Amino acid sequence: MKRFALEKLDEWKNSRFRKPLVLNGARQVGKTWLLKEFGRLRYDSTAYVAFDRSPEAAALFAGGFDFSRIVAGLQALSGVRIVPGGTLVVLDEIQLCPAAIAALKAWNEERNEYHLACAGSLAGLSLLPGSGWPVGKTNLLGVFPMSFGEFLAAIGDEALWENVVLSGDGLLLNAMLDRLTDRLRHYLLVGGMPAAVEAFAETRSLDEARRRQSEILRDYDRDFSKHVPAVQLPRLRAIWDSLPRQLSKIDKRFVAAEVEIRGASAKTRARDLRDPFEWLEGAGLAYRVWNTTRPALPLSAYRNHSFKLFGVDTGLLAAQAALPARAVLDGNAVFTHFKGALAEQFVQQELRATGDEPATWMPSNSTAEIDFLIQGVDGVVPVEVKAERNLKAKSLAVYRAAHSPALSIRTSLAPHLFSGGLLDLPLPAIGAWRRYVAP
Repeated sequence: MKRFALEKLDEWKNSRFRKPLVLNGARQVGKTWLLKEFGRLRYDSTAYVAFDRSPEAAALFAGGFDFSRIVAGLQALSGVRIVPGGTLVVLDEIQLCPAAIAALKAWNEERNEYHLACAGSLAGLSLLPGSGWPVGKTNLLGVFPMSFGEFLAAIGDEALWENVVLSGDGLLLNAMLDRLTDRLRHYLLVGGMPAAVEAFAETRSLDEARRRQSEILRDYDRDFSKHVPAVQLPRLRAIWDSLPRQLSKIDKRFVAAEVEIRGASAKTRARDLRDPFEWLEGAGLAYRVWNTTRPALPLSAYRNHSFKLFGVDTGLLAAQAALPARAVLDGNAVFTHFKGALAEQFVQQELRATGDEPATWMPSNSTAEIDFLIQGVDGVVPVEVKAERNLKAKSLAVYRAAHSPALSIRTSLAPHLFSGGLLDLPLPAIGAWRRYVAP
C-alpha cells in the first residue's frame, strides 16, 4: 500500500528541528505499518519495540532516564544495533507506558541524535492527564484512514489520481469522470481502513471488505468496555449507535435528545454527553464539525454549541448503518442512501486528511445552511455537497449573496466548471481542490 503520510515523515527525518515523533490516530488506521515501512525505505535498520508485547520495555523506563541503559535495552529487545541517524527507533503502543511518554522530553533534549518515532492509540493517549504530556518536546502527526487517492493506488489505479485528479486540468478530469465516479462508489462502501482496503484489493469482494469492517467495529466496542468508565459506557455507546441515524436527517446537526440511552428514564441532555464526546474524539473515532456564527477567520473563534457529528470512515459508517454492500451496483444509489450522508462523510474525511479543519454554517434565523466552511488563502471558502448531478444549491446562493466569498465550491457528480468565483468540482477530486483554484 501507498500512504501519502510518508512525505510528512520524510520532512520530519530531514528537519533540523526534528523532535521525537508521535503518530496518533484511531486504532487500525495503519500507524504501525506506516512506521515500519518508513524505516524500511528510509533507514538502514529499524529497531521496533512494542509495549503491549514486551513487559521488559516498560521496565527500561521505570528506573529514570539513563539513556545509555535505555538504548542498550532497546537494542537487546529489538535485536538491532541502534546507530544515530541510521536506525529508526520505533516505540509502539506508547500509551501503555507513561514513563516512556515522560522520557520524550529528556530524549529530545539529550539524545536527539537518535531518530525516535512512536505510535499510540488515541483511546489510551486521551486518558493521560494533561501534565503527563511533554508539551513542545515532540512532533505530532495525525494518521487517518486511507484517502481516496491512497485507495486508488491500492487497487492499481494510482495513475487516475496522480495523472488525472492531481493534474488540476478540468477538461482531463471531466474526460475521466465516469471512471473516477465508479471507483468512488466502491470507496464509499470499502472506506479507508487498511484491512478493508487490503481485502477488497485482493478479492474485489465488497462482502469480504464488510467482514473486515465488522471485525473492526467489534474491536472498537471492546475498546469501549476496556477504556471507558462504566458510568459513561451506556452514553458513549448510545452516541456511537446514533451516528448513522443523526446523519440521515435532512438537518444533520446532532440533537442530544435523539440519543436513546438504554435504561434512562428522561430525555438525554447535551451536558450528559460531554465526557463521552471527548473520549470519542480523543480516540479518533468521531469528529464534531462545529457550527460557526460568523464565517470569518479564524473559524474556531466563532463557533457555538451546535455541530454535526461524523465518523472516522465512510466504510465503517456504511457498515454501522447496515447499508447493503451491493448498493454500489445500483447506479448512484450509494450517493443518495440515507440523505447523502456517505457523500458528506466522504467530503469531510478528505478535507481533514489533507489538513483542512472544516466548520459548518447553520444560522438559527435562516433555513439556509452550508455543509462545510474551510479556511482558504483569501478567506473562508464555503463547500456545498450535492448528491448525484444535482446543482440546485439555494443555500449556497444565499450565502454568496450575504458574504461575497472570493471562492465557493459546489461538489457533486457534475463535471468541472469554474466561473465567477464558483468552482463546480466533481466529488472524486475534492481532496485536491486547491489544484483547481491555483493561478
